[in-house]
Amino acid sequence: MGEHYDLIAIGGGSGGLSVAERAAAHGARCAVVEDHRLGGTCVNQGCVPKKVMWYAANLAHSLADAPDYGFHIEQRGFDWTLLKQRRDAYVADINDWYQRYLADSAIDRLDGTARFVDAHSIEVAGRLYRADHIVIASGGVPVVPEVEGAELGLTSDGFFELEEQPRRVAIIGAGYIAVELAGLLQALGSQVSLILRRQQILARFDAMLREALTEEMLADGIDILSCIQLRKLVRGEDGRLELVGEHQRLSGFDAVIWAVGRRPRTAELNLAAAGLETDPQGFIPVDDYQNTARPGIYAVGDVTGRAALTPVAIAAGRRLADRLFGGRPERKLDYDLIPSVVFSHPPVATVGLTEGEARARHGDAVKIYQSRFTPMVHAFTRRQVKTALKLVTVGAQEKVVGCHIIGHAADEILQGFVVAMRMGARKCDLDDTLAIHPTSAEELVTLR
Repeated sequence: MGEHYDLIAIGGGSGGLSVAERAAAHGARCAVVEDHRLGGTCVNQGCVPKKVMWYAANLAHSLADAPDYGFHIEQRGFDWTLLKQRRDAYVADINDWYQRYLADSAIDRLDGTARFVDAHSIEVAGRLYRADHIVIASGGVPVVPEVEGAELGLTSDGFFELEEQPRRVAIIGAGYIAVELAGLLQALGSQVSLILRRQQILARFDAMLREALTEEMLADGIDILSCIQLRKLVRGEDGRLELVGEHQRLSGFDAVIWAVGRRPRTAELNLAAAGLETDPQGFIPVDDYQNTARPGIYAVGDVTGRAALTPVAIAAGRRLADRLFGGRPERKLDYDLIPSVVFSHPPVATVGLTEGEARARHGDAVKIYQSRFTPMVHAFTRRQVKTALKLVTVGAQEKVVGCHIIGHAADEILQGFVVAMRMGARKCDLDDTLAIHPTSAEELVTLR
């Protein structure tokens, strides 16, 4: 029959750990299946190590700005190896904490890869386990394009394994991972080329954000090459990598990083045995309550194809556990007004509708308020990094349906405005709010 649980979470990342933790708090007997380190992509190859590197890049920019503030600093280089060692030790401490937390919460860890046997049974490392409720939270993995020589490049996962800093690097991609890696590598001293298949970066973001970030990346010295149709990757006679496109040949790279998207990790789950199918991209369709097409099986996080963000997976998992074991049958995640931040240089923060989306839905009822300025922190530095803000409002009441920021501290500014928007904030509500001066955030309550 196999060992029985109330709930098994397939995946020890943000979604799987959160649903199991909340279910266990409600008294359920739970297990988490994981074949790698606990914490998932966010802890091991995503948010956490990325943010460490982003802070290091910010410090590099601060050192460059310091002389303009009167500091006389002698810089003696940057030690990539030391930073990697300290970053990896920090991540390992989080892995260990999760392991202890599972044990303290009486949640079993099943070490291995899960495969469905039927709708209520999985096999892990040759053993059978059954559960009344099975939550698929297996996450995603980086996409490697099908071009000749693709194996010579690194994925974003491989970036975090680099023991030495590449002096010249090509990053292939136009999304948030690509621009984040490009910004931090350039700030830390690498020479970066960002290779785009189409014309622009961050295609799904507000046009103001795309344009402003492109300007700042170019000002920082990043070489942005658009409309490159890559055909193969080869190693030259000098040992360096060369990108061969339809009409271009780019050479001399110490590393090439693929940042062309991620795919759901569902192929190995044997979903057919549970009576489940994926969509053409490999995602598992779910309803508003995280239910799949098979009763008793649910999916949260990146495998669903809906807002692949750590807080989304956590929130969806917790609400699902509340619904299943906490006596709250109405609990579900509201997927509207999900904020996100791109840890580029400078950072981008956004929530709600872009101007284009708002005009497509509401036409002439849309009114835009925006500003672009040099924040005080850069008022007299040689690096004149700009801040840009935009509010998107709709209707006679001017309800705020979009808020978009790029610039110093944008990542910290947005959170409070998300709360206001979820409460139905109108432009007049922001106008009636006292400003905190002098800050960049005050611009959002003083826009005219």
